Amino acid sequence: MMVRPEVIRKRLQRLEAYLDVLQHLARYSETDFLASPERYGSAERFLQLAIEATLDIGTHLVADLHLVPTEASRDVPQRLSEAGVIPPDLRETWVRMIGFRNILVHDYLDLDRHLVYRVLQDHLGDFRRLMQAFAQFL
Repeated sequence: MMVRPEVIRKRLQRLEAYLDVLQHLARYSETDFLASPERYGSAERFLQLAIEATLDIGTHLVADLHLVPTEASRDVPQRLSEAGVIPPDLRETWVRMIGFRNILVHDYLDLDRHLVYRVLQDHLGDFRRLMQAFAQFL
């Protein structure tokens, strides 16, 4: 089976929509961001959704490219790096993103909202790099 471009395209469009929301939230000052539960709550949820979207795309690619199946979400970047789909530095970045997603989902009581703000300011480009790697299958 070959990679199904329509599956990748649909998920990239969804990821783009999530990033639009996150970029809007990144425009706030840190003080204004942290003062608003609607803002930081939205950022946390849309970051989770964006990371989930990257994993969804990655999982599809692992299956469609007939790579060694994954046992955990953190294995997806490894398989795609081994196959030459993403470079090693992006693999490491993606693994950190997945770890952050786990904090958003499971350790939300201990979540540092200053860190969420820093992710908005400094790491949305990491999603763009992944999107570029995925776009080669369109």
